[in-house]
Amino acid sequence: MFLFQVKKIVPFLLAAFLLGSCSEFQHVLKKGDLATKLNTAEKLYKEGNYKKALRVFDLITPAYRGKPQAERVLFYEADTYYNLRDYYIASYKMERFVAAFPKSDKAEEASFKAARSLYELSPRYSLDQKETLDGIDKLQNFINDYPESEYLEEANAYVKELQTKLEKKHYSIAKQYHHRELHKAAIKSFTNYLLAYPGSVYAEQALFYRLDSEYTLAINSYEELIPERLQEAKEYYEAYEKQSNDEDLKKKAQKIFEDITKRLQAIN
Repeated sequence: MFLFQVKKIVPFLLAAFLLGSCSEFQHVLKKGDLATKLNTAEKLYKEGNYKKALRVFDLITPAYRGKPQAERVLFYEADTYYNLRDYYIASYKMERFVAAFPKSDKAEEASFKAARSLYELSPRYSLDQKETLDGIDKLQNFINDYPESEYLEEANAYVKELQTKLEKKHYSIAKQYHHRELHKAAIKSFTNYLLAYPGSVYAEQALFYRLDSEYTLAINSYEELIPERLQEAKEYYEAYEKQSNDEDLKKKAQKIFEDITKRLQAIN
């Protein structure tokens, strides 16, 4: 019987506590002085209650500009946005913090989080890559500015991941030209891609599809253009062969090369 009564009372006590806490928070928002609001915001921030903390920080931050507490208030506000994964605002706020307090003990962390926010905003490779480019730029600046940073390994990993995403986007564009049999556009696009990303993970595929595009273009050309284009395809094969690892692609490339050789011999 006693346990049953306790079970009935506990939810009411919990509700009363939550209502009391909510009421206290609202009172601080509406009638608390500046110092009380700051203490409340910092307490909520350190407890991980970022949504409530942000409501208070947004309210008091303008009042602390130019005051001794401004440095920590601005950082806490920016980091609250960061922890809420509002990365657009977090990046902006972190950059403003670094600009205002470049010698702060938090400047390094803020610089990293500003750059990492752009990494988080980077979309999938098929979409516009403005945030990806901005992220690479900001992360590279961070790496240059803080070569001994504890965040260095993480920053380098993010740069590599974003660069791979750019490579994939540019490779996929060239591959679409190939798929649509726009051979001249494919050849140009693959060539530009290989020049821009010589060590790319997609380099072998790019070399093969450039070869395939040139070969297909050659054998479907006007008679007077065939020899020159076959010779170009032969050179593309030689470039591919130096980086070939994929067995299926190697077999296909070999068949193309054998046909190129026969055709050139027949022409000669």
